[in-house]
Amino acid sequence: MDELRIKTMAEFLAEGQTPEVLFWVGCAGSFDDRAKKVTKAFAKLLHNAKVSFAVLGKEESCTGDPAKRSGNEFLFQMQAMANIEVLNAYEVKTIVTTCPHCFNTLKNEYPSLGGNYEVLHHTQFLKKLIENGRLSITGGTFKGKRITYHDPCYLGRANEIYEAPRALIAKLDAELVEMKRCKRDALCCGAGGAQMFKEPEKGNKDINIERSAEALETKADIVAAACPFCNTMMNDGITQQNGSSVVKDVAQLIAEAKDL
Repeated sequence: MDELRIKTMAEFLAEGQTPEVLFWVGCAGSFDDRAKKVTKAFAKLLHNAKVSFAVLGKEESCTGDPAKRSGNEFLFQMQAMANIEVLNAYEVKTIVTTCPHCFNTLKNEYPSLGGNYEVLHHTQFLKKLIENGRLSITGGTFKGKRITYHDPCYLGRANEIYEAPRALIAKLDAELVEMKRCKRDALCCGAGGAQMFKEPEKGNKDINIERSAEALETKADIVAAACPFCNTMMNDGITQQNGSSVVKDVAQLIAEAKDL
């Protein structure tokens, strides 16, 4: 984060200041090489929009989502309570994250444990910045391109956020082509429920192969997603099928449009 001039909550506190939002980076955004590119793209967009934001840095831990989905409620609550203690100590009000799994857990499962915050997915926050005139996009970079969007489960069906990412893609002057299963009927990429971290059970076809085949049927140049796990699963599926479509997060597309 040093190269991007991003301060931690501890640094803001030491200066007697409070950031506008806390950027919850998440495990994937911190450690996975593909997701780290999304983290950097989103951070650059926040800088461009002159948003005062901070990260927790080494004080951030996993939200506990994988533990909960795999059935270890005890571990989830341990991780959640530790995070809530840190967040409440900093009096955090608003959190934005690039991961729908983090988004869903922070928004819907932390309140019962004492963690009450306004939680936004990065597509919602970017849309808000555009509507408020703080971020502008000229999408000439993608003129003539076909883009299909994959709905992440924890963003779409779990929280009914369908239009924010599509509204951002609409700013790119590209052609949005929907898969036959989209929005409320979208198919999972195969990573949810902690399945990302284990080998699949025996079957006729892996879910990510099924879903990426649907993306390739649209003949899209770009498969847009808004989840680090979806990005990985869709990319792997397209690669295995020798597809030519490129998988990118919505934040990466916006950053490229702005040449950041």
